[in-house]
Amino acid sequence: MGWMQDMNKVALAGAVVLAGGLVVGGYLLGDGLRRAHAAERSVTVRGLAERDVTADLATWTIAYSATGNALPAVRAEIEQNTEALKGYFKSLGFPDNALTATGAGVNQFMSNGIPNITITQRMQLRTNDIERAQKAVAQQFDLVRRGVTLQEGSAMTYSFTRLNAIKPEMVAQATKDARNAAEQFAKDSGTGVGGIKSATQGYFSIDARDGEQSGGYGAADTPFKKVRVVTTVDFYLE
Repeated sequence: MGWMQDMNKVALAGAVVLAGGLVVGGYLLGDGLRRAHAAERSVTVRGLAERDVTADLATWTIAYSATGNALPAVRAEIEQNTEALKGYFKSLGFPDNALTATGAGVNQFMSNGIPNITITQRMQLRTNDIERAQKAVAQQFDLVRRGVTLQEGSAMTYSFTRLNAIKPEMVAQATKDARNAAEQFAKDSGTGVGGIKSATQGYFSIDARDGEQSGGYGAADTPFKKVRVVTTVDFYLE
């Protein structure tokens, strides 16, 4: 009989241990599920960063032409226009290498037995002197007085080339703006904001600054730009 009592005690102790293990295991499982559920709570917001910048590169593609019935005369007129164009930019203080030839074309056809010849020349101004470039556009009617008639589409283009220098600060600014939006959401919903679950950086855009226009005949662009980026961030909620 004694050995049966000992067996019952062992069985009872095993049952207690098993029950205790089930309780602890159930608690850990439940706590883990609760934590996993909490970790799934998140909010997705967008952050915006904008910065006003001034272009650091001006490019002016200039096209002009001469028309006549004799090739030597038409060629001479084009050469005269080219020299007048170079003289114009030199008078404004541009170096000689700021203006380069980018191509030429000749079009010839017969009209009532008479040849009609048109030579088109294309030159390009490329400079980092934005203020001087604006002056060249504003005073370009002087080219007409010099005998150079610009074709349609001859306009100055302004570009901002230092985007990589400001990208990190703008991304940080956009992320901060996104966190502010997440914190406002969390405040309204009675929760807190945790770390970043995921983030997506949008494309950087460079557009003309609102309300700004460049002056001068044929000028469609402006050196005053606005850089913009939107980031999408998914924050954990606590």
